[in-house]
Amino acid sequence: MSDSNPEVAVIGGGAAGIAAARRLAEAGVKALIVEARSRLGGRAWTVEAGGYAIDLGCGWLHSAERNPWTKIAAAQGRTIDRAPPPWARATAQPGMTAAESAELRDALWALHERADALPDGAPDRPLADLLEPGGRWNAALDAISGYYSGAALERISARDLGRYAEDGVNWRVVEGYGAAIAAHGAGLDVAFDSVVTRIDHGGPRVRVETTRGAIVCNAAVVALPSAVIAAEERLFAPALPDKTRAAAGLPLGHDDKLFLSLAEAEGFDPDTRVFGKLNSAATAAYQFRPLGRPMIECYFGGALAENLEAGGAAAFFDFALSELVGLYGGDFARRVAPLALHGWSRDPFALGAYSYALPGRADDRAVLAAPVDDRMFFAGEACSRNDFSTAHGAYFTGIAAAEQAIKTLRG
Repeated sequence: MSDSNPEVAVIGGGAAGIAAARRLAEAGVKALIVEARSRLGGRAWTVEAGGYAIDLGCGWLHSAERNPWTKIAAAQGRTIDRAPPPWARATAQPGMTAAESAELRDALWALHERADALPDGAPDRPLADLLEPGGRWNAALDAISGYYSGAALERISARDLGRYAEDGVNWRVVEGYGAAIAAHGAGLDVAFDSVVTRIDHGGPRVRVETTRGAIVCNAAVVALPSAVIAAEERLFAPALPDKTRAAAGLPLGHDDKLFLSLAEAEGFDPDTRVFGKLNSAATAAYQFRPLGRPMIECYFGGALAENLEAGGAAAFFDFALSELVGLYGGDFARRVAPLALHGWSRDPFALGAYSYALPGRADDRAVLAAPVDDRMFFAGEACSRNDFSTAHGAYFTGIAAAEQAIKTLRG
């Protein structure tokens, strides 16, 4: 292990943990990232497939103009693609008119506006309650919820979604968002392949027990996914039931991306998107020629993604092929082949994609983020009130946790 006695142990080397450790290092605080994987980045992960860098985790610089990862990636010499995202383009859906596409888009915005308008004093409710009764696009809206929240509308807190801050600017890192995030950790002290089994904060110092030995420190930044915290009731000693309960109220959604190679790709305009079906929540979305590349980026969300993960990559490919053939005919099957997929819900160090709040549990984000005894600080996208489910939300909470630790340690 690199250093078993740092001032601060940063538990988790994702976007939040990297941001926290970098800020601590800048302040002269000796910090060690304790990472269960053999790589940095967490749920941000760029791999090479088909000759291109592709993101199996987060892929969009949401709120890009205020997103700190935009400047970080540019400073690294990476290319920022500012082209409009597929959901902001004209429809490419077979059999769907431009007017119908506009109707669907307006129905989605109207649903979000109703969530935004939920009065502060009103009881929280499932987002599904805000659907237009008998609305033509309700099934499609449920499918879309799977892509951006990872769960059906009936499981989503309307209040939580109403708090989400989005400025409508969405860019990409051509060489990979995950690669940029991981590179920001270069030079930091990291203990890889170190699974944390217990965080003992009952003594005069914090003792972090891992599969590679114990780390004793003055403070810890806990930057683990909410699903991991919820799943390990004995993670903290003494127990922190408020943290465990808050994490359980912020489960990670089911979201997976399958990349397919695409022959004769020039038949599709770059960055266009279609849905497998418009009358079912159990459908995938297909982005053709992302960044102009000869491939299809297939999005699976909610219960569909959860169910397909049980069957592995073959189940995802079979489902996608069935929907694509249904849209474009039997000859389409010869034009595609699988490139890459990662099942996040079955990843033991993630247990899901990104957080959403259950109805009535939106305020659990503040509970999860609250420090414990001024030496246990919490970070991660699930701790963000307004930027949850994003890498920049993780970054901001990592910086905040580091600042709290610096203030405590340096007085």
